[in-house]
Amino acid sequence: MDLEKQPQQPQRPVAPAEPAAPVTPVAPVTPVEPAGIRASDADRDRIADILREAMAEGRLTADEHAERVDAVYRAKTVGELEPLVRDLPAPGGAARAAAAPGTYGHESPAGPTGPAENLVAIFSSSTRKGRWRVGSRTNAFALFGSVEVDLTEALFGQRLTVINATSIFGSVEIKVPENISLRGSGTGVFGNFEVATLESADPEAPVVVVNGYSVFGSVEAKPKRGKFIADLQDRLRKYLG
Repeated sequence: MDLEKQPQQPQRPVAPAEPAAPVTPVAPVTPVEPAGIRASDADRDRIADILREAMAEGRLTADEHAERVDAVYRAKTVGELEPLVRDLPAPGGAARAAAAPGTYGHESPAGPTGPAENLVAIFSSSTRKGRWRVGSRTNAFALFGSVEVDLTEALFGQRLTVINATSIFGSVEIKVPENISLRGSGTGVFGNFEVATLESADPEAPVVVVNGYSVFGSVEAKPKRGKFIADLQDRLRKYLG
């Protein structure tokens, strides 16, 4: 039996391959100079801390400090931050380490390096007073509440103590002995920010620096009348004869 012959299908012509698209050369990535790196919040806080210490030590006036801090928080790159502290010593530098420790209240110029103590009052109140050891940094935050920081009987673990106070529809009140140095700067927006500046007669007396701001609230730092660091008072009495 003859097999039925199948008609052969004509072969389709093969289309010519399309030419490959030209490869666009990739431009080499130019490394960013360190000074051009975008500044982070941590970078700004580091520079602000150096400025706070400089003001506490009398290296900057309150106006100079306020002007530089304003520039710190407007800076966008690391290169804009560094010139603000170029004429200041690094924190914890050799000059500070060589300072003689006092014989009262504080134990060493460098002080402890532990975390900051936080006092927070939100629709409530928070109080720190009595015989307590003050750290190098305290954060006080009041939102529709009140915070009281009483240092009149406190033990200073270092010469410099920084208190960052923030009050929003609330109040932060800070009381210090009359024979220490009290400094600070801040801003009140529809509120009050007041630091009663003190300069101790003893150059080695503890220094308390209060910084921050208040919005529809108040931040107040002042000496408490009649309260002194006893050891410092005895030392001054001996010095004055």
